[in-house]
Parts: sequence; C-alpha cells; structure tokens
Amino acid sequence: MIRVYEYWRSSASYRLRIALNLKGASYETIQVNIAPGADEQLGDAYRGVNPQMRVPAIEVNGQIIGQSMAILEWIEEALPGPSLLPTDPIERLEARAFADTIACDIHPLNNLSVLKELRVNYGADDAGVRAWYHDWIRRGFDALELQVAKRAPKAFLFGETPGLAEITLIPQIYNAQRYDMNLSAYPALMAMAEKCLALPAFKKAVPVKPEA
Repeated sequence: MIRVYEYWRSSASYRLRIALNLKGASYETIQVNIAPGADEQLGDAYRGVNPQMRVPAIEVNGQIIGQSMAILEWIEEALPGPSLLPTDPIERLEARAFADTIACDIHPLNNLSVLKELRVNYGADDAGVRAWYHDWIRRGFDALELQVAKRAPKAFLFGETPGLAEITLIPQIYNAQRYDMNLSAYPALMAMAEKCLALPAFKKAVPVKPEA
C-alpha cells in the first residue's frame, strides 16, 4: 500500500495525486493540516514522520520520503502504467525543464513558509503578498507560454499523453486562480489545463476539502 501524507490544497500534494492516478495506482492519503493556525506539519507527531516538516511525503514498504519531484521520479521508475516522460531524450529534457520552472523557480517562492516570512518579518499586507505571488508566477508562465506556443502541435505538451509537465502545470494554475491572478495572457497554458481537467486522472485529483 502506498500512503501519501498530504494537505488537500497543497499543490505539491496535488502533483502526486495526478501522477498516481495517471499510473492507475492504489494509494491512501493521510491529511496533515498545514493551514496557518493549524500548522500540524510543525508538530512533533509529523516531525517524526518527515523531519523536513513539509508535505507531501510518501510511505512505501515502511519507508517515508519527502520532496514531490523526487517522488514523481520514483512513481515513473517504480510503477507500471503510462510513462510520465517522452521517449526522446531531448524531449525528456524539455519536459523536465518545463516542470522544474514551476517546481524550482515559482513554487518555492510562493509556499506558505515564505508568505509567512513576508507578513511577519517584512510587514507585507494582503495586497503585497498577492503582488509577490503573482510576480513569481508571471515570470515563470511568461517563459512557459512562449515555450508551448512555439512547439509543433501535439495532443499534450510533450507527446500524445499527459506527463510530468502537465502534472506540475495544473496545480500551479490552481494556485494562481486561488490568488485571483488574471491568466488571460497565457492562452496556450490555459487550453492545456482545460484539456487535462477533462481527464479522469486529473478530475479525481482536484483539491476537495475533506469532510470534518
């Protein structure tokens, strides 16, 4: 049994749900409430699970490991089902670079710990935090939109099936929309999101607040 320690609205957790669904894997989710004020990830109980005190983490055969991008690589390498990467080495490089633009350049600067620092130690108000959030998404999405627009048309970003690029893109669009960002400047990215969200693997992964 695969267990995923996650928070339902965490975009990094959202990535893993999509990937596991695309592979057709069975898994159990365990909620860790990282919302400000709850902060379950900072408690001793979860620190014993994941010393980094972040979500997600995955448990397989009694071992628990964090970091969503590393886990996505494991999902690709260890689980049967459709590949999450193209077969061509250059296209694999492009797909990884696309995903890392989101996972390494955008997401870390917009996670809850950074936003808390902006508020607590730098006096940012809601408008300031929102402007910061939008700016880092804009920087990444400007580049990704150009990358997608210049590629020869395919069913999905890097092939005939969705993979690593879409797995990272759709949660980041979800985040942008949560923070009321106007995404009209990114028609290629939004068209891809619409196509993905019509698929069962993506629909099943959409964040839904668990019942109390």
